[in-house]
This record gives sequence, C-alpha cells and structure tokens, in this order.
Amino acid sequence: MSYLELMGFGPNGWGSAMLTAAGVTLAVALCAFLIGGFIGVLGAWAKLSNSIPARLLAGSYTTVLRGVPDLMVLYLFYFGGGMALSRIAGWFGASGSAGLPAFATGAAAVGLVSGAYQTEVFRGAYLALNRGEIEAARSVGMHRLLLLRRIVAPQAMRYALPGLGNVWQLVLKESALISVTGLVELLRQSAIGAGSTRQPFAFYATAAALYLAITTVSTWGFQRAEAYASRGVRRA
Repeated sequence: MSYLELMGFGPNGWGSAMLTAAGVTLAVALCAFLIGGFIGVLGAWAKLSNSIPARLLAGSYTTVLRGVPDLMVLYLFYFGGGMALSRIAGWFGASGSAGLPAFATGAAAVGLVSGAYQTEVFRGAYLALNRGEIEAARSVGMHRLLLLRRIVAPQAMRYALPGLGNVWQLVLKESALISVTGLVELLRQSAIGAGSTRQPFAFYATAAALYLAITTVSTWGFQRAEAYASRGVRRA
C-alpha cells in the first residue's frame, strides 16, 4: 500500500483517525494550558505577596514541579489518583478498583506542571512593569480592581506573551506523554497504526508533520498576539 493510500480517507486509509487524534492532542494541550494559566496567576500572586506562608508554598510548588520528571507527575496522578479513589469507594462498601478518566487526568497533570512555569512567567511580567505608572495611578485614587484592569493586566500580559508562547509549545509536546494512560491522542494513534500495518515510519513521520503544523500555526498566532499587544509601544 502506498503512503497516499495509507494516509488517505478511503476505507483502508488512516487519515481520518490521525486527524481525529491530532484534534484530541490539541484539546488536551489547550485544557492543560488553561489550567496552568489559572494556577500560574495564583502562583505569581502568592510569590509576590507579603505573606510568608504563601511565598513558601508557591516557591515549593514551582521547585518541585519543575524538578520532578513530567512523566512521573502523570503517573502519580493517574495511578495514585486511581488508588485513592478505590480507597474512598471502599469506605462506602464498594469493591474493585476505580479508574480515572484519561483525558481529565492527563490535562490536569500536564496543567499542574505547566502552572509551575507560567507562575514564573507571570511573576517576571509583573516585575517588568513600570512602577511609576502604578504609583501614579494609586496617587490619583484608582482602586485595586481598576488598577488591575487598566494598567497591570494589559501590560503584564504584553510582557508575558513571549514566555507563554514557549510554555504552550512545551505543553503541546508534553501532551504526547498522556499516551501512557491509554488515551488515543496523536502518538498513541501512530503506535496503533504502526502496529496494525507494520509501517511505523509512515505513521510517525505523519505524526511529526502534524505536530509541526500545529506548532507552526501556534507560533504565528502568538507572534500576531505580541504584535497586537505592542501597538503604540515606543521601542528603543
């Protein structure tokens, strides 16, 4: 069978399955990135706060999650979470083992790791702000929410966009790790197709091309967002 027939959309083609798997990969990565963004904002706030416990907690979180292999975090979530759920179910008289949904578990695990990196991105973006503008806004009586909406958030996001683009690329590649949970994403579908047809090069090359296409479009999107956010900014 030729490559075009193998990756086509006919009765014996794998094109539809590969595109569906690419969609699953993109969905997992997007969910994980959003989860990480929420955690990152909270983590940056904790690291910049005056509360010593909050700073210690956020510092421990970023140190541990950036130091432990990502696959280990996924294993702890998937298998450790299943064991914990089985134990809880046993307290109510249920027997057997309980499993966690692969999609949600994978997105949560990758999102938790992503949050550690996004914490540092948002913290650095906030520290890059012009302190004079913030003090001037406070001096005219601008309250915190208005200050956050009009000055802090827009400028911090502009500074954070390059770093967030890098984190997104990392999350997209880390989504391949979720194949160990049995979720049929792009890497898992490639392995299934390679085993069924005994043509591994065709499937893994196609998967690599799809990953490259997603990252290329994503890079273009972040570049456009950076250009939009930098409108009217004077450059040295």
